[in-house]
Amino acid sequence: MKTDDLIGMLSQDAAVGRGYSTILAAAMVAGIAGAALLFAMALPMRSNLMEMMDTPRVAFKFGTAVLLAVSAFGLVGVLGRPGIAGRGWSTALAAMPALILIAIASELAVSPSSDWMALLVGHNAIWCLTFIPMLAAGPLALLLLALRQGAPGNPGLAGAAAGLCASGIASTLYAMHCVDDSPLFVAAWYGLATLGVTVVGFLLGRSLLRW
Repeated sequence: MKTDDLIGMLSQDAAVGRGYSTILAAAMVAGIAGAALLFAMALPMRSNLMEMMDTPRVAFKFGTAVLLAVSAFGLVGVLGRPGIAGRGWSTALAAMPALILIAIASELAVSPSSDWMALLVGHNAIWCLTFIPMLAAGPLALLLLALRQGAPGNPGLAGAAAGLCASGIASTLYAMHCVDDSPLFVAAWYGLATLGVTVVGFLLGRSLLRW
């Protein structure tokens, strides 16, 4: 291969990478906007949200949701372009179970055992399992469309990362309505809803993102 041909190919790859990044960013913005609009139409804002924002439980609930959305979005960006290392984003996602376990241990340490079941069940488990996937549907669809403009080397994994990102967006929004702040509740019900969206993302990715 001639040097000029190699330079031309590298230039084309760089242009594709920039185009994919732009499309992915647009999908993220549109996904957040659409989910926020659906949230505003479907659910009321928690009445004491601003008062509770500085409490450890609420800070944990929002912090983990935002961390999930941001780190999974970074991983989607990496997985759409084979050959690019994404260890930093993977590490951030891998740290989340440890953070959740620490929060649960802290909750159990300060709460009497007679309250544990009530903290786990909460008041809005069914709503959580309903509205997080509903709010995640739009962002997931847009992220999968963006991934189709990339070149995922592992379509299923890329789809799963899109599902995690969409779940993080949906969880952040739903947390503005949800009055159940216990890490036990968040781990169980937010986690179960996230798992469902992630599995759907994985299956759709395997089907839609094949080369």
